[in-house]
Amino acid sequence: MIALMDAAISELQKPFLDDEQIRSSRAIMGLDTQLVDDGTYFVVEHDGVLAGCGGWSRRTTMYGGDQSPGRNAALLDPATDAARIRAMYTHPDFVRRGVGRLILSLCERAAKAEGFRRADLAATMAGEPLYRACGYQPAEKFVDDRGGAPVPILMMSKTL
Repeated sequence: MIALMDAAISELQKPFLDDEQIRSSRAIMGLDTQLVDDGTYFVVEHDGVLAGCGGWSRRTTMYGGDQSPGRNAALLDPATDAARIRAMYTHPDFVRRGVGRLILSLCERAAKAEGFRRADLAATMAGEPLYRACGYQPAEKFVDDRGGAPVPILMMSKTL
């Protein structure tokens, strides 16, 4: 999965970020093994090849990998909080083939089944078109510079 994530960050962000911002993205994004441990992470294969991965969380952390600072594993309250859509990556060879949409729908269904009525996510500029097409609305745009260079992030939300 790490190789898929690296390929997605490196290739899919090129139209939006410069090399320094892509390096910075690697420092603030990546695999969050808490999602795997919680059983809320999905992997899609095509003919034995990893095509994409992504998940959702019932925990406070909004985005970032194991190495990202500021993580918070506190549980969210489905009655008042939004589930977090997290760590969505599609291999560049599989973009525009429904992989991201499939993973997103699996996440939304699972979160809804646990009582969440809303989902929030932190979109990269490369991911924003998919999320908009799937009904997510933009909320707040900000810059994350924890990796050394400013990386634009768009908070988005959807009623489930």
